[in-house]
Amino acid sequence: MVINTNRITLLKIPIDIVHPEEFPRVISRMIPPNDGSAGNYTRDIVLLSLWDLLRARRNREYRNYLMNAALVIPISKSLVSGAYFLTGRKPVRYMPFNFIISLLTLLELREYPVYLLGGKKKTLKKTEKNINSTFPQLKIVGRYGGRIRKRDERAVIEAIRKSSPSLLLAAKGIRGAELWITRNSERLNSGLRLWCSDLFEVFAGNRRRPSEAVFEKGLECIGYCLRNPLLLFRIFPYFRYKLLLLIYKIFRKS
Repeated sequence: MVINTNRITLLKIPIDIVHPEEFPRVISRMIPPNDGSAGNYTRDIVLLSLWDLLRARRNREYRNYLMNAALVIPISKSLVSGAYFLTGRKPVRYMPFNFIISLLTLLELREYPVYLLGGKKKTLKKTEKNINSTFPQLKIVGRYGGRIRKRDERAVIEAIRKSSPSLLLAAKGIRGAELWITRNSERLNSGLRLWCSDLFEVFAGNRRRPSEAVFEKGLECIGYCLRNPLLLFRIFPYFRYKLLLLIYKIFRKS
């Protein structure tokens, strides 16, 4: 179910343009009512990086996940410049942590419930404490940390469904990552769903997020490479992305 009508495509992958002043209105339209009238619509929010876009081009399941998402928000500067190069339109890029803070702020105003899923158990416990401290009116109706064992999966899904969260906030640690959510979409409730890999690590204070200045310049990848030098090899898919943009531009003009 696509919520935002201001949607473009970049290399056949959807991207939504949501200006900061439009953010409350767009999200408010997505938040399901608490009266059971929400239906079975999926309301997945995707924070899309360049590597996610390239992954979607070669992975059909992940591509379908993006195509069916209610909102696809770019977090890589390369996506913004690429979209402008091909379409002449410039999406708004959001820092993941700031986007989620804005989302939780809106949910707190309505005292809507949130369920936390994934991450290490100690990290998740600290995350819950920090969220409660920052958003005292936000209702955390449940949490499950660590990997979901196969024999526990049905119980976890049932717990999420019965607690009826307005937002399922998930991070790495789930088998299948964000695809676990879409694979079990029909068994979950119809609230918002958002997956962000290192989110709970940042909330718990175990990992620093890039500074605003670094993020604005698009240099956050330097910090990631310092933590994991193997990410330097991403320079090759980056060049492939640039080549794809050029090819699409030439053929569209033809």
